[in-house]
Amino acid sequence: MTEETTGLRELKKQRTRQTLSETAIALFLERGFDQVSVAEVAAAAEVSKPTLFRYFPAKEDLVLDRIADHQGEAARVVRGRAPGESPLAALRAHFHARLDARDPVTGLCDVPAVLAFRDMVYSTPSLQGRLMRYAAEDERALAEALAETGADEAAARLAAAQIIAVHHVLARDNWQRLASGPVTAAVLDAAHAGAELAYELLGAGLAARGL
Repeated sequence: MTEETTGLRELKKQRTRQTLSETAIALFLERGFDQVSVAEVAAAAEVSKPTLFRYFPAKEDLVLDRIADHQGEAARVVRGRAPGESPLAALRAHFHARLDARDPVTGLCDVPAVLAFRDMVYSTPSLQGRLMRYAAEDERALAEALAETGADEAAARLAAAQIIAVHHVLARDNWQRLASGPVTAAVLDAAHAGAELAYELLGAGLAARGL
């Protein structure tokens, strides 16, 4: 098998995965997550049900594949930080940069399709449960990255749990801020202020541990 053949197969797999996820999300947003079966998604995407399950073991994964690129992001930020920069400082700067970019992961994105997606996720118990599993994996990955900086394992685990939890609280706060309308200078300023407060509180305890 040539390298080119392998590359084409991988590209085809990626396209199939994307088609399945996008088809599913469109159906879920139109009719509701619990009202659409996996068989209906497979039929709409013109694949067999077994094929769908080869790409997505659970129905919830069809939805959360949209945010899969953020999996392990905090750990990557820590590992990719500048020489001499503390892990917490790198994470703090990264979160502020994502706010300015209106990244959906921060909760500060007023694109209608993003808001509809977020509403579906947070109003569906099974999706919230799967999101918690994603958060647990992020926490584990971040703890490993922090331990690599020289922090003891207990401190790394506790710090990771706090940081991931804070990011979710900040995102929810920003999402609620958008209930009054689109992102404005006031909303962005409030989001930055919330992030600063959160990282000040984190820093008060973590700085002593060199994090």
